[in-house]
Amino acid sequence: MKGLKQSLVTTSTKLFNAILQPINVLYFFFLFGCGLATGVILSSNLKNVSCNLLASQFSVSAAPTKTVPLATLPAFELPRIGLKEHLKVPDVKHDMDEKELLWRASMTPRIREYPFDRVPKVAFMFLTKGPVLMAPLWEKFFQGHEGMYSIYVHSSPSYNESKPESPVFHGRRIPSKDVQWGSTNIIEAERRLLANALLDISNQRFVLLSESCIPIFDFSTVYTHLMNSTKNHVESYVLNGPVGNGRYDPRMRPVIKIEQWRKGSQWFEMDRDLAIDVVSDQEYFPLFQKHCKRKCYADEHYLPTFVSMKHPERNSNRSLTWVDWSRGGAHPAKFSRTRVTVEFLERMRSGSKCMYNGNSTSTCFLFARKLCPDTLDRLLRFAPKVMHFNS
Repeated sequence: MKGLKQSLVTTSTKLFNAILQPINVLYFFFLFGCGLATGVILSSNLKNVSCNLLASQFSVSAAPTKTVPLATLPAFELPRIGLKEHLKVPDVKHDMDEKELLWRASMTPRIREYPFDRVPKVAFMFLTKGPVLMAPLWEKFFQGHEGMYSIYVHSSPSYNESKPESPVFHGRRIPSKDVQWGSTNIIEAERRLLANALLDISNQRFVLLSESCIPIFDFSTVYTHLMNSTKNHVESYVLNGPVGNGRYDPRMRPVIKIEQWRKGSQWFEMDRDLAIDVVSDQEYFPLFQKHCKRKCYADEHYLPTFVSMKHPERNSNRSLTWVDWSRGGAHPAKFSRTRVTVEFLERMRSGSKCMYNGNSTSTCFLFARKLCPDTLDRLLRFAPKVMHFNS
């Protein structure tokens, strides 16, 4: 009985397998047919895409190329960077620090002949506490001579320009620092003015003035006198006693000896070569910073000593700024309104004798100080007649 059951199961299994085998074959052919149809459809589509791409490429390549004439293209020119651009004068309110300024100002061409047209200018450098008190007179002095002068003003950093600046002085203040009378920082201010003025290659002569200085000749006379001069004008002389050689510090030896010590006025006039030497000095000025303090008054000794040691043959040993020391004391006399007369001005202009380019002359001073602000009205009234302004 048991064997009969197993035989029935085996027979049923075989019968089921026999029925299932044709179904599997049909399923296989169905899947094969689906895959074949899919392949044919994809192949046909890819051929169409390829043909379209080839056709588009052919049409693009077959299209005629348009040539644009060079003449119709917009011209592109590089900006010219020539000598003019290299020599462009920076604004007086630049952001160079002290070392950068002095280094830049110390540069000088070794070839003396200029490769361009150059009108030499006079640099008028004003060392002031605040405004230039005699600005209206200077306005008349400069009028009509644009391009022949430059102006630089070193005033106290605390000065806020509360008064309207005269047009000729507007925007001419250089970056400044505090200055104390008798201190070496006066020399620093002078070097700062010189360095800023040297940035303009056209500046040939350099004049240091104060807020109380006035011109006592017209511009043309001053310009011609300075440009034709073969000498610098730095007052320098030997003075024995406590206010002369008595201010010398032996610690300056051996660079500066007592017999080389000089005294003179700080109000100088010099040419470009000497100005470059002054701003480039790293030997003598540091000694003054270190050893000329308190009662030494560096402004009365540094330049007179420096010029006497370095360029004695190029110096006239006199100043071009008239002052009156006849009353004695630490400061020259001041002059108020009532002192200003035609005779007074003529005495400043021609009351002395000196040498100019090897010849004797009575034109020894071109500027004067110290004149008070209340003299301005009279000076403006006398200027056309006595000093020939605007003539």
